[in-house]
Amino acid sequence: MGGDSVADAQGDRQGCAPARGYPDMKPAVVLLSGGLDSATALACARAAGYRAYALSFRYGQRHAVELAAAARVAAAQGVAEHAIIEIDLRRFGGSALTADLAVPKGRDPKTIGAEIPITYVPARNTVFLSIALAWAEVLGAGDIFIGVNALDYSGYPDCRPEYLAAFERLANLATAAGATGQQRYRIHAPLLQMTKAEIIRLGLALGVDYALTSSCYDPDPQGRPCGTCDACLLRAKGFAEVGIPDPLLIRFG
Repeated sequence: MGGDSVADAQGDRQGCAPARGYPDMKPAVVLLSGGLDSATALACARAAGYRAYALSFRYGQRHAVELAAAARVAAAQGVAEHAIIEIDLRRFGGSALTADLAVPKGRDPKTIGAEIPITYVPARNTVFLSIALAWAEVLGAGDIFIGVNALDYSGYPDCRPEYLAAFERLANLATAAGATGQQRYRIHAPLLQMTKAEIIRLGLALGVDYALTSSCYDPDPQGRPCGTCDACLLRAKGFAEVGIPDPLLIRFG
């Protein structure tokens, strides 16, 4: 990312300290899916002194219960505004999350991330970050937070540090505020180099209520997780390594 942003983004994870040189309550757009990672990224933005504007998407995902989770998380963390944008990515398909394709179940957690799975949604983070960038420009916000992770993750190409670096360069070239020097955009990925267990520990320290979140790719209509998709397995692995039960499973009994 531009300048020292890669180091800054990775350094943010150490307690989510306030960004250097920025006054408290500076606005930031935070991508909020309703999952464990995005809820933690939102908590990081708030802990760093930003006024958070949460952005979620109804894009035709089969796990649309995550939007209810996003609303719960946004309310619990006191965001300035929570916007939900409608985009129909089912029109293109190409993913088990947006088409009638089976979600992989019961995979060995050790092999998850070794290849790009069928749950990858083509260009999803690029679409989401582009809209986040548009809102940030209108808000006069130079900071965008995203909860991507490149360690305990499903192997998506748009979760890698080189991708985030490229998008940050694009952000500063493709906007009026960036091109005229009125604003310098930074993509913050505070969880980028953290394991799921490290993310959970950080979130707990920041007061995140993980019972409000939803990570499952194929939940039932009430939001009960399937327990065997990649997202469920990675989440279970994280809580097991922390040594505590998943609050979401406790909520469902």
